[in-house]
Amino acid sequence: MRPIRVYSDEPLAPHREHALSRRASEHVLRVLRLRAGDSLTLFDGRGGEYPARLVRAAKLAAVAQTGDHVAAERESPLAITLLQSMARGEKMDWIVQKATELGVARIVPVAMERSVVRFAGDERADRRLAHWQAVAAAACEQCGRNRLPAIDAPMDLLAALAIAEASADLRLLLSPQGEDSLATVAPSAGVALLVGPEGGFEEREVDAALRHGFRAVRFGPRVLRTETAAVAAITALQVLAGDLRGVATADSD
Repeated sequence: MRPIRVYSDEPLAPHREHALSRRASEHVLRVLRLRAGDSLTLFDGRGGEYPARLVRAAKLAAVAQTGDHVAAERESPLAITLLQSMARGEKMDWIVQKATELGVARIVPVAMERSVVRFAGDERADRRLAHWQAVAAAACEQCGRNRLPAIDAPMDLLAALAIAEASADLRLLLSPQGEDSLATVAPSAGVALLVGPEGGFEEREVDAALRHGFRAVRFGPRVLRTETAAVAAITALQVLAGDLRGVATADSD
């Protein structure tokens, strides 16, 4: 049975009783059908995890007792910032989920001219941000990460490019017209990856990215959907210089 991991949005401490959130309580009691005395692992996104045991389980109110803090980390040595043009509905959720599983450090949702999704007002954007953070937390529960990726509120392209310029030495823009192949780049510790919308980049958006030090690279002979491009490129970067480096060779021995 896969270990049961539960994210706590409240800070954890060793050898303490912690009340699980309503969402977490519903998951462990109704979905997983845990009972008092059952074991699980808790983490709060600040690093490491805690072996724990349910001590109370009544309706939708679960309380767990933590053990010693375990300094387990499963982060990639490659800090990838994904600048992702906002995609509609479930596609964006899927991108957030898979990018989290693949170890990205930060996800920046970007509103571009051909983006099919627009947020009218801060309240709606805040709701979407909270939803994406919950998606990322669930992905961390599944994949074993103990640190959640940072997720920004939706922003315009220039703001996103400024973040990338300040945080990543290597900045890549995926484009079928890119002169270089993604396979030829030499990733550094910090990489920013800009993925365009379903309708493609406007020429002035590409020009803005190039002025901010981005390098246009192609990813094979086929044009990929925005959600496919993000996941495929992150995987390739992890194989080239991240925590998937050498995995294929090791598995084939």
